[in-house]
Amino acid sequence: MEAYLDNSATTRVFPQVAELMTKIMCEDYGNPSSLHMKGVQAENYLRHAKETLAKILKVTEKEIFFTSGGTESDNMALIGCAFANGRRGRHIITTQIEHPAVLKTCAYLETMGFRVTYLPVNAWGQISLDDLKKAMTPETILVSVMYINNEIGSIQPIELAGAMIKQINPHTLFHVDAVQGFGKARIYPKRMGVDLMSASGHKIHGPKGIGFLYIGEKVKIQPIIYGGGQQMNLRSGTDNVPGAAGMAKAAELLYEHYESDMKNLYYYKKYFLDHVRRIEGIRINGLLPEKPDGEGTAPHIVSVSVPGVRSEVLLHALEDRGIYVSAGSACAARKPQPSATLKAIGVDRMLLESTIRFSFSVYTTKEELDYTLREMYDKIPMLRRYTRH
Repeated sequence: MEAYLDNSATTRVFPQVAELMTKIMCEDYGNPSSLHMKGVQAENYLRHAKETLAKILKVTEKEIFFTSGGTESDNMALIGCAFANGRRGRHIITTQIEHPAVLKTCAYLETMGFRVTYLPVNAWGQISLDDLKKAMTPETILVSVMYINNEIGSIQPIELAGAMIKQINPHTLFHVDAVQGFGKARIYPKRMGVDLMSASGHKIHGPKGIGFLYIGEKVKIQPIIYGGGQQMNLRSGTDNVPGAAGMAKAAELLYEHYESDMKNLYYYKKYFLDHVRRIEGIRINGLLPEKPDGEGTAPHIVSVSVPGVRSEVLLHALEDRGIYVSAGSACAARKPQPSATLKAIGVDRMLLESTIRFSFSVYTTKEELDYTLREMYDKIPMLRRYTRH
């Protein structure tokens, strides 16, 4: 049996998405910049994809810009806005538990003369709105906060943060990395005070190599990629038509069954938590203290620290049984180092290298979870004995 429980890293593409993309690649393969009928057909796919995403977010089509994925969207938002608004101020605020696509971009901006404040988080991975308020200055041009943390599943108070930012300084831009949140939450940027929002196709059962950035129509931003002037001169390069159409189709399918899917995911998360706690000494990371069943956190992410067993040892022991999980962020998995997120929430140093992430999707089944739990019950005591010797 196989159990794929690494859906925060990437997801299985919906069959309808693959079918649509195959048709575009093999039949309607024109360049949308071309003036002939093939080009018009391709342009229609792009327009429909933007309409679909805009409808889900309750924004306008002209505020959706396609990118190569979440990383490019984050870079475009931070670098593009920093450089475009640098005369107004040189201060940026983010958090200590952002994805490397934000943290490393902020580090780059620091070398360019910008000052960055990194907000701490509490033991369950949430920022303090008071800390955010205190960090704001007249020089603050941009705040970037992720919606859902990719390692522990903590959810930030985005709507409250957006309202506070705009109350303190209406000109401060608010960027949200929603790569893990889009498809798992109802997100309405305009209502939430969000000026820019990043998302990625392969986290929502769409293709890899495609993402989008929502940019509010009043946002001052400059491009970071130059060329043929596609997408209103903000993101040059031949449009990825099959990718954009596939991502929009995946989003459409997810949000068609959103309520029932989220109910199922939370059921599976609670079920898994109830049973994984039977393992001696296990620690669950990121849960709200008043909601041990997982409510109030992402429906699809469970972070587990297993004292006495190194992450990679347990990961490969489970892999040998056809169970696929992660030792943390997939983007950093091949460059092992202590997780900044786990350190920020105060995980004991001895557990930083003993943490595994399980992440579910609409394809996850109870049978997969039961199989995984049985293997963990069997393998962990054995691995602990082996480690002690």
